[in-house]
Amino acid sequence: MDYFRKMRGTTQSPPRVGAGEVAWSFAGAFVGIAAVGFLHAGLLDATGLGLLIGSFGATAVLVYGAIKSPLAQPRNVLFGHVLSALAGVAAQQALGEVVWLAAALAVASAIAIMHLTKTLHPPGGATALIAVIGGDSVHALGYLYALVPAGLGATVLLLVALIVNNIPKNRRYPEFWW
Repeated sequence: MDYFRKMRGTTQSPPRVGAGEVAWSFAGAFVGIAAVGFLHAGLLDATGLGLLIGSFGATAVLVYGAIKSPLAQPRNVLFGHVLSALAGVAAQQALGEVVWLAAALAVASAIAIMHLTKTLHPPGGATALIAVIGGDSVHALGYLYALVPAGLGATVLLLVALIVNNIPKNRRYPEFWW
């Protein structure tokens, strides 16, 4: 019965954040995603490269809305995306003919690699999965996918997080670098 008792949880949900925190989270996410989108549309789209991937939405939640989380710190954001992208590309190239198996291997490998390197960043799982299910345009990038869009986009989101999150006196980012 201990097995089922563990499913009840052990504590309560955290309190709601204040209006200022909501406003700064909104502002950071808006500017960060807009910067990545602007670079995508203005510079890279014409070259056939893309910069916007779905996992950056989840990264924005962490780096602008949960800035004290260990999962939102620069090391985790940058290396979580890059290492997961490498895992995803490797899985796609090894097992791409069996998409469900390549997808499972990509996400599981990404989690294991992030654990081993202390870079756990949940959106990295999506970055790995996109390498498998992203279609021909993503597959054509090969390992370049780890640099553009994964590494470059994560870097842009981090730069905006450093600027926006340190404007108000009561916010500070990051908690640690390495």
